[in-house]
Amino acid sequence: MDAAQDSRASLPGPDAHADAISPRACGEPAPALLLKGIGEFNEGRYWECHETLEELWRANPSPVRDLYQGILQVGVGFHHLRRGNYAGAVKVLGRGLARLRSLPEMCQGVRVAELADAGRTVYDRVLELGPDRAGEFDVSSLPRVRLGPDGDAAIASSIGARGRGAD
Repeated sequence: MDAAQDSRASLPGPDAHADAISPRACGEPAPALLLKGIGEFNEGRYWECHETLEELWRANPSPVRDLYQGILQVGVGFHHLRRGNYAGAVKVLGRGLARLRSLPEMCQGVRVAELADAGRTVYDRVLELGPDRAGEFDVSSLPRVRLGPDGDAAIASSIGARGRGAD
């Protein structure tokens, strides 16, 4: 088994203590802070996304917080990748993907499965390149968080409101 296969095999699983997310929680509309964080993520402002979603994640004791933390960790993994930190990218991206993998395909309007699949493609490619060649990864191809019908318009509205000074 080569190093990339070994690392893929060791992708962390969802937390053993994670509770199942109720369909009701996933069916709720995305909170304003989630929309703000997704907008930051999609603009490539991963650190700002981290700060925004950490606030939401810490304030929410329910299992739906795995959605917020999963997106946050995928973004931090991308941040590390852009900065050339291979070990940080692989570690944090793997954790975020594990959290997303434990969620329904769609949660609070977020296309979770789509993000998890796209993130896994990035993860696998970075592993394939390895630490010496990870800088060859085309960071302009990093995926975005997508929402269900009308969801992307909600992100645009959230970004517009932020630009007008409303947070």
